[in-house]
Amino acid sequence: MTTRPAIPKGTRDLSPQEMARRDYIFNTIREVFRLYGFQAIETPAMENLSTLLGKYGEEGDKLLFKILNSGDFLSGLSEEERQESNAARLATRLCEKGLRYDLTVPFARFVVMHRNELTLPFKRYQIQPVWRADRPQKGRYREFYQCDADVIGSDSLLNEVELLHLIDEVFARLNIPVAVHLNNRKILAGIAEIIGCPDALTDITVAIDKLDKVGLDNVNGELREKGLSNEAVSRLQPILLLQGENEEKLNRLRQILAVSETGLKGIAELDYILGKLSVLPLRANLVIDLTLARGLNYYTGAIVEVKALGVEMGSITGGGRYDNLTGVFGMPGISGVGISFGADRIYDVLNQLDRYPADTLASTQLLFVNFGEKESEAALRLVAALRTAGIRTELYPEAAKLKKQLGYADSKHIPFVALVGEDEMASGQVTLKNMATGEQTRLPLPDLITRLKG
Repeated sequence: MTTRPAIPKGTRDLSPQEMARRDYIFNTIREVFRLYGFQAIETPAMENLSTLLGKYGEEGDKLLFKILNSGDFLSGLSEEERQESNAARLATRLCEKGLRYDLTVPFARFVVMHRNELTLPFKRYQIQPVWRADRPQKGRYREFYQCDADVIGSDSLLNEVELLHLIDEVFARLNIPVAVHLNNRKILAGIAEIIGCPDALTDITVAIDKLDKVGLDNVNGELREKGLSNEAVSRLQPILLLQGENEEKLNRLRQILAVSETGLKGIAELDYILGKLSVLPLRANLVIDLTLARGLNYYTGAIVEVKALGVEMGSITGGGRYDNLTGVFGMPGISGVGISFGADRIYDVLNQLDRYPADTLASTQLLFVNFGEKESEAALRLVAALRTAGIRTELYPEAAKLKKQLGYADSKHIPFVALVGEDEMASGQVTLKNMATGEQTRLPLPDLITRLKG
């Protein structure tokens, strides 16, 4: 019986058209990364589980794809262990490696392993796939690309300001209207203090990070399930629902968090960032959002998320400050800050908005029609000259009917077709056909190159 081909849920095949669109996104982001002085690195698709576990919180650990050990992976287990139904404990015995969950933790591991080769502060970018064993849904995949930029080895909040400008530049170039949401984990820690639950910061951040997805009532319900009293949940409400301009929110927070040194430090950090942005404002709308929590445990300072306007989609970029991520790998005291663009979500947003440039799908610029052996030999020499000049050129491989060859050009969105028959070979010229207008012009090779480059 023939097996019907399929791919795992939460993954996608990409057609040439889809690849061209995704490459447009990658190239745009990569150009801006380089413009801001970031350098590219890559890390392996799989990491040791010891590198990954415990870095993303309890919920993140559950979403790690684990890789079974090679060979007879059951050989090291006792009969008692084989009968055990504790999947998590068995996984630690059967799996030494896992697929990376994000690019930040592998980057921290990279910094520690290559510390003697790096000049700090080190500005890196990385564009690679990551994997999460999440439930697939709109805008959420199990395999997806992240485009990360991080600065490590500097405490300066100017890095946050620069990254916000970088975000602004990327979305301006992609022509996507966005709102940039900003908060600070120190403010969230201060809030946990003043509602009487300083040890419940992780539970609070994990819960309110779901506010947009599940609504306020469900968030409050989860907080109560985690052990927060009704009084604590009640004291949290006016903070979560705080409205007004950015400065109004911070002024109100100064009153609310007056007794929290940590909270006031978070407010001061946001004040600094807003002050620098007043010198060179963002084109995008910047919003102080106290419900923004970023559920990952390693964030310690400013946190940011970006949402596309006019499109139903979760955040398409996120990031923040992490003060001691390298500490778990034996290199304490190194501060970092980074952002990650969700390329797959950006792709879905651009598809909905239809904001791709007209030439995104144009791969080949010129197709030479094949009239036969003698003509194709002449065309091959011309094709080589055009490619040397940087013009993307094809020769149709067979002497098929002209209609079929022109149809091929149409299907590939090739804007020009070159015809080289006996007359053209005798005169040393090429007949250039504009596929959009039907206009035909006979040109010598130098003029043909000039026309196509112009």
